[in-house]
Amino acid sequence: MAHAFEISAAAFREPQSALLSARRVSDLLGLTHAELAKLIGVARNTLTAKSGARKVDMALSPVVRILAMASEMAGDENRAAIWFKHQPIPGWAGKTAYDLVGEGKADKVLVYLEAVRSGVYA
Repeated sequence: MAHAFEISAAAFREPQSALLSARRVSDLLGLTHAELAKLIGVARNTLTAKSGARKVDMALSPVVRILAMASEMAGDENRAAIWFKHQPIPGWAGKTAYDLVGEGKADKVLVYLEAVRSGVYA
């Protein structure tokens, strides 16, 4: 399973780089850079500053892990993006993965996805 995740996560990297691409994530999710920056808790200017590349990479990592896992389960990135933004997660009072990530609870989304993948909620 980790191998499939690596292939999915690679789609979110900058060309010829090990760093994650804020542009690719914002394009997939249909977010402006300002919206993505707010979601991951960094200043908007940090998204495009070369000096902020490592910080952005670390902040994007949980979102990319969620999207890669959801893509693997849903069959493609577009379905994963729709799920991320619009599908309420059971037990979280109608909140979506987007909402929870914005609250700093990406780890809760990952636990949920792992449980679904294991068949707990299926």
